[in-house]
Amino acid sequence: MAENTEKRARHVAIIMDGNGRWAKRRMLPRAMGHKRGVEALREVVRGCRDLGLECLTLYAFSSENWKREEEEVDDLMNLMRKFIKSDLPEFIANDVKLKIIGDWQGLAPDIVEMLEDALEQTSKGTQTVAVALNYGSQQEITRAATKAAAAGDVTEASIAAHLDTADLPPLDLLIRTSGEVRLSNFLLWQSAYAEMLFVDTLWPDFTVEHLKQALDNFAGRERRFGGR
Repeated sequence: MAENTEKRARHVAIIMDGNGRWAKRRMLPRAMGHKRGVEALREVVRGCRDLGLECLTLYAFSSENWKREEEEVDDLMNLMRKFIKSDLPEFIANDVKLKIIGDWQGLAPDIVEMLEDALEQTSKGTQTVAVALNYGSQQEITRAATKAAAAGDVTEASIAAHLDTADLPPLDLLIRTSGEVRLSNFLLWQSAYAEMLFVDTLWPDFTVEHLKQALDNFAGRERRFGGR
């Protein structure tokens, strides 16, 4: 039997799914589901340090999310603005480094400016929260392969070196909430040997305790990395 040499997850990613269904079950506007989802996000980020995570990567807004109703997209962008303003001081105080992956510079100019400021102010943090904004994994891989080809070195290592996550620890565990069982164009390359956990809990109901249970689940798994 292969030995599991790493029991502790260093890098966890979460597909935060289920805001709309959470609101629908309560006969509330979808915007309320997104607002409650932000509250859940805030609590999970706060709990990461006690759980010993080095990096938490969150799927916040995909490149496909632009297809949603304009009103919903506007609500999401406004929530993003509010979150940056309200939580940046806490990130700084708690030594959290913000990282953004995806084509985030294609967002509204004021959001880009806010993110640039947040990245600069948190650049010395020792724990990383990576947020995927305007992100699609196929597009990320295409960008990385194009850069590798331009450098004349198309190998697995050179492509990996050009990914948005190149400076992050290898992905250990990917969690998706809401009962859906798919990756939805998220971290396809990085998930090659990551463990996966699909839970029925809707994202607004996801707590630090759920994350702790996921980490305990991970610690009990035998990681083979293609071996026996």
